[in-house]
Amino acid sequence: MKNSKDRKMMQELAWFRYSLRRFLRFSKEAARACGVTPQQHQLMLGIAGFTSRSKATISELAEFLQERNNSVVGLVERAVDSGLVRRRAGKKDRRQVVVSLTPHGEEILATLSRLHHDEVRRLRAGVLSGGGWREATVSARKST
Repeated sequence: MKNSKDRKMMQELAWFRYSLRRFLRFSKEAARACGVTPQQHQLMLGIAGFTSRSKATISELAEFLQERNNSVVGLVERAVDSGLVRRRAGKKDRRQVVVSLTPHGEEILATLSRLHHDEVRRLRAGVLSGGGWREATVSARKST
């Protein structure tokens, strides 16, 4: 690349992607350490935070997870079996399925949310707020 603006832009994009991938790896490991799958964690987060109601429909969860409805139905079934969520028919439309967290699911999600919040804060303070590509690469090599 001859253009220094393009080079800088690509370095910033590469670093951003790298940071996202590191965060996602952290997220997967944290979920597993708390006894849930990464998908179950995302499901619970969608239920608790995607709407302002602390519950969500299958369609809302499909949008949040960027998955097809039938995939979300299977995920919800497994989460019900694990005691993380409950489902019920909608009050106005009985064909609609509404999903909410169980107390067990709320407890796990609260733990995961604190861990993730701390990790986001760490990323903002270090890498995302001023660390350059070279510094980030050196830091990443040291942490692995």
